[in-house]
Amino acid sequence: MDDELRQRTMLLASSSDAATRVFTTILTRSPISRIDVARLTGLSQAAVTKAVTPLVAVGLVDDSLDLAPTGLPGRPANPVAIVPEAVIALGVKVNLDELVGVATDLTTRVLASDRVPLATHDPRAVEDAIVALCGRLQESLGALASRVACVGVSVSGDVDTGTGVVRDSAIMGWRGVPLGASLRERLGLDVVVDNDVRALTIGEHWFGVGLGTRSFCIVTIGRGIGSGLHLNGEVVEGAYGVAGEIGHLPLTSSDRVCSCGRRGCVEAVAASGAIAETVSAAHGRPVSIEQAALLAHAEDPAALAAFAEAGGVIGAAIASLVNLVGPELVIIGGEGVAEFALFEQRLRAVYAEHVFASADRCRIVVRPHTFEDWARGAAATAIRSLVV
Repeated sequence: MDDELRQRTMLLASSSDAATRVFTTILTRSPISRIDVARLTGLSQAAVTKAVTPLVAVGLVDDSLDLAPTGLPGRPANPVAIVPEAVIALGVKVNLDELVGVATDLTTRVLASDRVPLATHDPRAVEDAIVALCGRLQESLGALASRVACVGVSVSGDVDTGTGVVRDSAIMGWRGVPLGASLRERLGLDVVVDNDVRALTIGEHWFGVGLGTRSFCIVTIGRGIGSGLHLNGEVVEGAYGVAGEIGHLPLTSSDRVCSCGRRGCVEAVAASGAIAETVSAAHGRPVSIEQAALLAHAEDPAALAAFAEAGGVIGAAIASLVNLVGPELVIIGGEGVAEFALFEQRLRAVYAEHVFASADRCRIVVRPHTFEDWARGAAATAIRSLVV
């Protein structure tokens, strides 16, 4: 880390609450006038100017933009903007069979991306692959590699973000893996390890559909069923690092066994593997989730019933979530939305049956996410760790 980057990260780490609010407002809404920064943060214009000055001095914020009129005589808007490439972050999404990595600027614009296959889930081998992937991403950055300040890694399961320990990941078969500490030592960078859906939620909060929304939730469908919660302006982490695990709500029959080892979980019916298993059993032969979707589009009764059952259980889970926390918006994402048409009718019908009173004003929108988007979410957690 060069001296210039060290000054920037030290300033962010030592910022007051007011300065942090100013910086994050500029970061997520850049370019923006100082007047609007004051309005959105609730600070005086003098306090905004006090916070902006050191940010400009170290090259995190640019205040030399052309002035735009506000409509008020003698009152220019005095816009400020983030300097996107002042700090670079790396984000890595750990999948069942591969790592997906990105290098991003402060706005999570992707500057470089790469993938590495995983031949094993052995924690040390995965750690080696993450280190190699980060090295490849830094090489791709060229001169900008000297501005890499932090790394975010997202993993499915129960993750203690504070310590970087993956406490339980059913997909990876991990328990008590100290991934963060090992990576910090090997990479020589700040490393944040987080639950993958929570990381995606942070990305959507700062730079995506959730920007400007006071409370929203993300529900992801695919290999697992997960949820990230952004409530009253904050991403919910839970007292013990677990929050929003709607995939493990006991909403199905106890004869359905989940990958987590428990019975009756939403995932035991609605995860892509569970759908494939149901269709396979009906046909007496192995059927992949892709083949199950093709069968459903061809109006195969067993496949249609499996997707409808999954949609109903997900709809009930979302209704439970909305009834409990009252978000303005639910974003349905994940790789499973590629076949959302097969879920949608039953999902929305069951949701409407169970959502309570005025909570039905909550909007449900579908947003496809690529694994690169998940990696961007991991980068967003790393950026957030510098300033929050």
